This record gives sequence, structure tokens and C-alpha cells, in this order.
Amino acid sequence: MSRRRYTVMIADRSSGVMRQVTVSLRATVAVVVSVMTLPVLIGLGAKWSSRSEIDQLRVSNSSLTVENGSYRAATGELTAQIQSLESVIEDLGSRATLDPAQARAMAKLPAIVKTRAAGGSNVAASPAMTQIATAALTSPEDTFGVLRDLLQGLESRLRYVRRDVERREALASSTPSIWPAHGWLTGTFGGRSDPFSGEPAFHQGLDISTEKGQPVYATADGINAQFVNSTAKYLQGAILAPAFYADASDPKVGGFVERYRAAYGEEPTVLDALAYDAVRAARIALDHEGGTPNRGGLAAQLAKLGENGLTGELGFTAGGERSRLPPLYTVDGDAVRALH
Repeated sequence: MSRRRYTVMIADRSSGVMRQVTVSLRATVAVVVSVMTLPVLIGLGAKWSSRSEIDQLRVSNSSLTVENGSYRAATGELTAQIQSLESVIEDLGSRATLDPAQARAMAKLPAIVKTRAAGGSNVAASPAMTQIATAALTSPEDTFGVLRDLLQGLESRLRYVRRDVERREALASSTPSIWPAHGWLTGTFGGRSDPFSGEPAFHQGLDISTEKGQPVYATADGINAQFVNSTAKYLQGAILAPAFYADASDPKVGGFVERYRAAYGEEPTVLDALAYDAVRAARIALDHEGGTPNRGGLAAQLAKLGENGLTGELGFTAGGERSRLPPLYTVDGDAVRALH
């Protein structure tokens, strides 16, 4: 079957010249369809390209959202660490300030006593300080990593500082800074005649006389075996309130002392015992409260613990103070025993 063709006549009116153009129907239709389809194809291509770009932007946005969440979590952790370090620094700053009388008394102590009380050793410089100076911080992850290491290094050093402050506090509390009684001196330190035998002797203390019935004060904290052995005969029946006494006859206290010695190689102080009791009280209150703890519930549980700790019965008022008096002890023979 022959192809259908069409002839188009074109006449020039001015010159009368006739021109004719023969076209194929199929070719004409193909050209017209192509011309009409081309904008549609261009629009569809642009739409598909935009959709692809939008999908890419969505994927990129999801990735950035996850990354931003990670940075936010890291920033929150660093903020919490900084706030914790600030509170520790404030606490250590307030605890490092000594009473002037205690400071003067400590200044008079022999160097060997102060050295033994201080203990410890120099702390090596933290590698985090060197790292932050030399590291190439090319990404936020690198920065967060170095800052985290730096804060951990500072936290480690603050633990040593805290330990030094606690030892200084223990030394201050165990250094006599007041007179044990209001009276007058009847015997001084040094050589003298023994008041019982009349023979020359060396007096290792001061004799203070006062009226009968006048109070005798403890000049510093602390009771130990050496104290009892050297002074028991003068303190029969005396009532002592040391807050904490390492009584070996008490299984709970004895176990704590043994564990502390094994862990730190030294004797626990009253501060260590108080810290142990505080943590134990909080744990017992949390166990009793159950569920999701809240401030009011924990305060109510702390007020009715009714359990004995190293420093006496555990219990606290709404204001956070101990609701029970510390345990009392008395000197009986050559030993110190608790008064129940």
C-alpha cells in the first residue's frame, strides 16, 4: 500500500510564483508529536531529578539529625562532668579552709608527723594535657574525644586532691588546739623529780590542776589503742563521743576496718566512716522506696531507717541532720566500750 502524501501550495502574490511542498503524513505527525512531547519529557525529567535531589536531601537530613543527636548527647555528658567537677571544686575549696586556731596548732607539729599524715605521692602529669596541645582537631568527634579525656584527667587529679584534703582534715581534727581544762599548771614538760618516788625523771606532758568537778574537754578527735594504753588509768569512767571508734569487738566495725586497710593500706578516719554510712543509708532508702524514687519519698525513708551504722543509728530529719546522737563510749579498765 502506497504512503499517503500531501502537497502544500504556496503562492507569491507580488510575483505570481507558485511553490509547492510535498510532505508525508507520517513524518508530519512524528514531527508534531515530537515537538509536543519534548516539553513533557523535559518536565518529567526535571521532576524526577528534583525527586532524586529531595530523596538525597532527606537522607542527608536524617544523617545530620542522628549526628546532631550524638553531639547533643556528648555535649550533655560533658556539661554534666563539668558541673560535677565544679561542685567538687567548691566542696574541696570550702573544706580546705581551716580554723585559724587549728592552722596555728598544725604549724607547730613536727615535720615527720605532718609528712606521715599527708602521705601519698606526686601525681604524674595527665597525658590528656599533652594530647590537647598536639592533637589535630579536624572534626567535632576529635574535639569531644580530647575534651572528654581532659575532663577525665582533671577528675582523676581531683580525686588525689580530695584525698589530700581529707588527710589534712583528719590531721587538723586530731591536732589539739584547745586546753583540756580551765585551771593552772602544776607540772611542765621536761626533767623534774618524780612526785611519787622523788627520783629524777623526765615528764612527758603538762600537769593542769583545777577545782574538783570541773569539766575535762577532749582537745582533738580520735581514739586508738595507743591513746587507751597511755591514758586509760587517768580516764576511768570518762564518757567519750568520738563519732567513730574502730572497735574490733564490733563485727560490723571490725569488718569495715579490715576491708579499708586492705584497700588503702591505712586506718579509716571518721570522715571515711561517715561517708560509708551516708552511702549505705541512701542505698537502704532507695531499696525501701522502690519504683521511681522521688525527693519526698526518699526523705521519708531516711527519717525511719532504724538501722545501725558505723557512726550510730542511721536516721535523718527533714532538714538533713542526724536524728540520733552519735554513740557514746566509756573507758573501762584498759579498754573502751560502747554505752548502750
